Amino acid sequence: MRDRKPLISGPVSVINLLLISSVFLLGGCSKFNPAGPGPGNHPPEPGKLNPFEQNRKLGRGVNLGNALEAPFEGAWGVILEDWFFDRIKEGGFNSVRIPIRWSAHASATAPYNIDEMFLERVEWAVQQALSRNLLAIINMHHYEEIMQSPAAHKARFLGMWEQVARYFRNYPGELIFELLNEPNGALTPEIWNAYLDEAIQTIRKTNPGRTIMVGPGHWYDIEALQALQLPEDDRNIIVSFHYYSPFQFTHQGAEWVPGSDPWLGTSWNGTATEEQAIVDDLTHAANWSTANNRPLFLGEFGAIYKADMASRARWTAFVALTAESLGFSWSYWDFCANFAVFDKSTMDWHHPILDALQPVSNLLTVVR
Repeated sequence: MRDRKPLISGPVSVINLLLISSVFLLGGCSKFNPAGPGPGNHPPEPGKLNPFEQNRKLGRGVNLGNALEAPFEGAWGVILEDWFFDRIKEGGFNSVRIPIRWSAHASATAPYNIDEMFLERVEWAVQQALSRNLLAIINMHHYEEIMQSPAAHKARFLGMWEQVARYFRNYPGELIFELLNEPNGALTPEIWNAYLDEAIQTIRKTNPGRTIMVGPGHWYDIEALQALQLPEDDRNIIVSFHYYSPFQFTHQGAEWVPGSDPWLGTSWNGTATEEQAIVDDLTHAANWSTANNRPLFLGEFGAIYKADMASRARWTAFVALTAESLGFSWSYWDFCANFAVFDKSTMDWHHPILDALQPVSNLLTVVR
């Protein structure tokens, strides 16, 4: 067990978290005016973007889950629509993370051509975000084959990124590339360190000034940050991690998690012990960030709809507040699927979750 030197010492105080969080928010989630979307605009110049400022601009975000990362769009019940982006903007969010299963739309042999219509569909989503002053993150999601057989899929991984980077090379700096969601399995942290370095070099050939996002092995786990190795001479990188602890609470009854049905009924009551566990975990990440001088983005967190709403709201608010108090930006998982902040059936927000994700002034009633 590693020593964890807390940045937040003593008893956890929601009021203290609110006060600390407000400092981050006032300085970090300022409005900005991205260049208009689409090729032909001004791509970021090398050395122009500060990754810490980029991270602050990401601010509060939401994942557009179960859409473009499904085997095909609609397979998991979500098809992106333009009004999604309107509601996200109206809901007070600053950014969207767009998970994408490129591997389902690219040929299996070199040069691993990506389907042109799918590229255009992703471009449409990016344009929807940027036109509403929302930063956009596009990633490579659910590339399950590379997790099982890294060597067999390395060239395809790099080939797909070469195409994506070239296609979006003229987009403004408000578009961020995230290399690979949650490396795991046979794609060990050691192998991943080598692959990510080559992927960054591939992207830099056409996007020398773009901000890139990278996460550690072992499913983007906080503990895996210690093994993450980044090119020292490339500082235009944001590091991402995911947080779903306690897992028995956030994933109770999840169909894709074997043995999760007995967890149904697990609550999160915001006890001192429960809160301190979150603070300890996120402070561990913050200590890594400080030691390595890399900005951190909490790319996913959320509690499944099968948990009771009061517990979901308490947990969500406390994680968001703690993350902000430590200087992290974040993106909630997700907009309208299993962890939804928005209910498509009623065309309205799940207000307890939305309130939990709102600015400091709205959160006192949620966390008390």
